[in-house]
Amino acid sequence: MSHRLHVESVTLRYGERHIAENLSVDIRDGSFTVIVGPNACGKSTLLRALSRLLAPSAGQVILDGKSIEEFPAKEVARRLGLLPQHAIAPDGISVEDLVGRGRYPHQSFLRQWSAADEIAVAAAMAATHVTELSGRMVEELSGGQRQRVWIAMVLTQETPILLLDEPTTFLDIAHQIELLELLADLNRQGRTVVAVLHDLNHACRYGSHLIAMKGGAVVAEGEPAAIVTEQLVSDVFGLPSMIISDPVAGTPLIVPKGRQTINRQADH
Repeated sequence: MSHRLHVESVTLRYGERHIAENLSVDIRDGSFTVIVGPNACGKSTLLRALSRLLAPSAGQVILDGKSIEEFPAKEVARRLGLLPQHAIAPDGISVEDLVGRGRYPHQSFLRQWSAADEIAVAAAMAATHVTELSGRMVEELSGGQRQRVWIAMVLTQETPILLLDEPTTFLDIAHQIELLELLADLNRQGRTVVAVLHDLNHACRYGSHLIAMKGGAVVAEGEPAAIVTEQLVSDVFGLPSMIISDPVAGTPLIVPKGRQTINRQADH
């Protein structure tokens, strides 16, 4: 089965440092795909390759049937929305202006700012609860507020595929859940969502498809209930754990044992 976005036998590296070699990944159309794994395993690097921010030194990323490198940048931005891990706003830009930049891929010499753009910006700001911040300067905001503004900008692009690198960074627990619920809603409405997440329990609850990585390779992928086991968590993260059913969602819930728990069990 061919999907809109997939990676074919790529080698990814920064300079002389190899991150991944002969890596192949399919992003399932209409899925909420979550990429998980320990630090420096290649999660963010894979996302950068999927978004064309990093060109493979071998292999290729395929978007809609051809190499992503063949598309003009603006065309890629109409098909893929990206929230990078460390987004930097220009100095002296307001929240509303930054969010509005998400409409850039839809602009042209013949098509200037329109009522449709205004509606898209207003809807994205409302969805991420930043409307009341519209006149503020981005540099004045807290880390969590900035993150929500960046997410609003990505939503304003109105792309069929969303790529998000650690989107819950800086957000408190309430806003983390709010964001993941929003992404789940967008997924149910037909968008393909790909996110790098550190929280395994969030990944299991919201992801329909997990990709577990270690050392630049995919070690397991599939539905959370099918692949998340105590052995997988131990192999990938080096973490002793118990897997129980999430009492709310029914998805796998990882309960770390920790050294103190293991020592107490041994004492008994």
